[in-house]
Amino acid sequence: MKIGLKTGVFVAFVLLVRPLTGQVLGLDPLSGLDTADHENFSSPYHTTFTFFYNLNEADYNPSIAAEALNMEGSQGQNAEALAVMLKQIFDGNGVYVRINEVPNNPNYRDSVRKGRQIYVFDEIMLPSVYLEKVGERWKFSAATVQNIKILHKETYPFGTDKLLNLLPKIGNQVYFGLHLWQLVGIFFLILLVFASHKLFTFLVDRGLYYVLIRSGYKRIAKQYLLPVARIVSIYLIVLVLDIFIRVLQLPIYLVSWISLLLNAIKPFIVTIIFYKLVDVFSGYMERMADKTASTLDDQLVPLVRKTLKAFVIVIGSLFILKYGLRIDIVPFLTGLSIGGLAFALAAQDTIKNFFGSVMIFIDKPFQVGDWITSGEVDGTVEEVGFRSTRVRTFRNSLMYIPNGKIADATVDNHGLRQYRRFYSTITITYDTPPELIEVFVEGLKRIVQQHPKTRKDYYNIYLNNLSAYSLDIMFYVFFEVPTWPEELKAREDLILAAIRLANKLEVRFAFPTQTLHMETFPEKKGFTPIYQDGKMAYQNRLDQFIKDEIQGEQSS
Repeated sequence: MKIGLKTGVFVAFVLLVRPLTGQVLGLDPLSGLDTADHENFSSPYHTTFTFFYNLNEADYNPSIAAEALNMEGSQGQNAEALAVMLKQIFDGNGVYVRINEVPNNPNYRDSVRKGRQIYVFDEIMLPSVYLEKVGERWKFSAATVQNIKILHKETYPFGTDKLLNLLPKIGNQVYFGLHLWQLVGIFFLILLVFASHKLFTFLVDRGLYYVLIRSGYKRIAKQYLLPVARIVSIYLIVLVLDIFIRVLQLPIYLVSWISLLLNAIKPFIVTIIFYKLVDVFSGYMERMADKTASTLDDQLVPLVRKTLKAFVIVIGSLFILKYGLRIDIVPFLTGLSIGGLAFALAAQDTIKNFFGSVMIFIDKPFQVGDWITSGEVDGTVEEVGFRSTRVRTFRNSLMYIPNGKIADATVDNHGLRQYRRFYSTITITYDTPPELIEVFVEGLKRIVQQHPKTRKDYYNIYLNNLSAYSLDIMFYVFFEVPTWPEELKAREDLILAAIRLANKLEVRFAFPTQTLHMETFPEKKGFTPIYQDGKMAYQNRLDQFIKDEIQGEQSS
């Protein structure tokens, strides 16, 4: 059906100007519709136009618009009131219906929903509001009609639905293209936003901050909770603006843009809140890690922080795309899953190293600062990352070992030793009397017993071998020390004590030599010492030595 030039210009003028007065809501004014028939329900296109056209201020006829509702299961309710409420739901959610995009096919079928004869206006904002074919007519579905009151309450919460009837009583005079009650509502909304900002700022900056400081949590309040609380206050202001802007029933094209902006800001602010909450959680984890003896926890905290922040950014971006920009993310996620599969196949080693790092943090085969040996790796662990572990060798070079390789390899962790073994052989000369050897061996055992860092329940010190040039005493002890420098210091203490004991008892240490024996002359003395003291004298010397050693340790 064609329309004349004058009629078309008039309709275009009406559709363009009426939104400025806030009356034609939910309809695209630039659709170029055939408007000769205002009571047609033969297709989604015609039903949509009939519904919105008969609810605008100039051609207000809710009885015709109510015919677009399938009242099956809703008998006894006021169909005209439900039609007005449904239009307010479209307006409040900022759903901008572009009528020229609505299908004009009477036998339209939704390919996404298995070919059912239904049409959904907005998959994201209003997924439960749709048209369905009833007989030869297209109508809003019975399920939609039954949910109108619920959707209306969700769109206008906290009693704001009552303002829809109260505000127009202020006055309908038009100024600057808006009704008087809309201008008054905008003024009070601006005051409400500023008042809310001042109130939330006072509660957060003064109230919460003061309470936390008085409770002894100044550092937590200043570094973590206060920044989060300020962002939360901004979010609450956005919520207030989002709730009350709907009541003003501004032109739909303006409401749609405002709604789009607010719906994008809300998930954006929530993303920032959770991003900062990760720092709060990381601070708590750092304090918990400081209480443990494990140094691997200290490396885990920054890794967890980075992972959580990346996760928050990804999830927040998806919410912004879906609810803010109203972009269908299902194809994006589908493509992402396919791309992720291809990426996983191409980055098998990287993924293997990642799970290797996860196993390291779970099993904890070593900690930062431990001395480990694994194949050609021999050094001290400096850092454990998601991909590799950094080891400082004893040549002071730095080795980066993939975590996947470490997870599959045998790791000898010297840092987890409870006891550190010290094995040595003390060689004495063959001319040492057996009595003196017994006293010397006993003195070595008493040295071990007196040392604070040695294991007392297990050690072996015995005359063990007759070698080519010496009598060999096995010196086999264990130290209970956490680090290698402390082990070296304990070794030094025992060796020095053994040397002082040998000097006290006049025991000579043997070394590889050859001795030429000649007849001794009466006027000459041989080099071989002559031991004339008995075992009791040697024992007294030992007791005096141990006494002097104990006194020396106490004085130092």
